[in-house]
Amino acid sequence: MPRAAETCGHRAGLLRYGPAVDDPHDYFGEEVAATYDDDSDVFGPGEVHATVDVLAELAGGGRALELGIGTGRIGLPLAARGVPVHGIELSRAMTARLHAKPGGEQIGVTIGDFATAKVDGTFSLAYLVFNTIMNLTTQKAQVACFRNVAAHLEPAGCFVIEVRVPDLRMLPPGQNVLPWHVSPARVVFYTFDFATQAMLGNYIDLAGGQGEYSSMPFRYVWPAELDLMAQLAGLTLRDRWDGWGREPFTSDSRQHVSVWQKPAS
Repeated sequence: MPRAAETCGHRAGLLRYGPAVDDPHDYFGEEVAATYDDDSDVFGPGEVHATVDVLAELAGGGRALELGIGTGRIGLPLAARGVPVHGIELSRAMTARLHAKPGGEQIGVTIGDFATAKVDGTFSLAYLVFNTIMNLTTQKAQVACFRNVAAHLEPAGCFVIEVRVPDLRMLPPGQNVLPWHVSPARVVFYTFDFATQAMLGNYIDLAGGQGEYSSMPFRYVWPAELDLMAQLAGLTLRDRWDGWGREPFTSDSRQHVSVWQKPAS
């Protein structure tokens, strides 16, 4: 389930199912930004290196646009590989953390909703990692994201998304609640609205016999649905892998890395 949610969303407070594309909300304030980089299970060096290897190759010496650049977990090492990186980020707190890191001041960031924010110039690569497409909580917003990316891509440029395959087959028959994690310190479960593809991450942090509940909204999206969004934006599917190691995507895959390409002319 959304790794960014498990890192960030449990501190975001009680939230409704998502904002519309024209009403973005920053769920990643200073309290979240302060601990965002602490989750080594999500952002381990091996995974970061594999991600950057693929993105650097796809950039092909051109500029890269990261949607939801956050604290620069991917943008900074990609820039260190010689790829000029620009980010779009709604959270000023996350952006401040990025710019405070070595080399971070060299990465420009446009503050705004990555479904609609405009950036000067064009890019050979745009990318969304760590399930971030699911932070756009309406289909309208997700479609707008594809169209926004297409407008920023150079001819033959690529758009990359890393995201989970919806885990609906893990649900008990007839239920819409998926238990995800149970420990003495934390309980995590997800609820699903099948009519709208809305889902809610529910987080209970336990300490000293007390529990603190919070939640965060997402919208799950199927690979074929993403392909249709790409088609509406004038992009075509180039590759789809199970992960950054380019393993084959199969019916048993629980995540995918997909690459769509803009026509060469």
